[in-house]
Amino acid sequence: MLEILKLCALAVVGILLALQLKTFRPELSFCLILALGILIFAYSFSSVKTVFDEVLRLGESLGDSAGYLKILIKIVGISYVCEFSAGICRDAGYGTLGEQVEILGKLAILFSGFPILYAMIEQLTHLG
Repeated sequence: MLEILKLCALAVVGILLALQLKTFRPELSFCLILALGILIFAYSFSSVKTVFDEVLRLGESLGDSAGYLKILIKIVGISYVCEFSAGICRDAGYGTLGEQVEILGKLAILFSGFPILYAMIEQLTHLG
């Protein structure tokens, strides 16, 4: 909990500094925000690794169904990376590019989920 508060305080201080820099040097303001975003993302990723390790341990106990859990983790990863990238694009003033990154992420998630859809259809056809 304390780490989250520190990261939020860092983000707020970074935004305030970026707002001050934006009037004089907009390119430095963008670089500061980008660096803060990468720093927070990197820290978050190290924390999320612990959660993924627990989820993978759960997957080991699932046996043959563990593949579906890996697909779920891949989908979560795709969504976070695309959201982060789209946010950077929007902050840089390229909102259209950010929207395209989000569409790409949604398509990647859709295609990643096909094995689960196929397995559900197979189960339904065996029931009938």
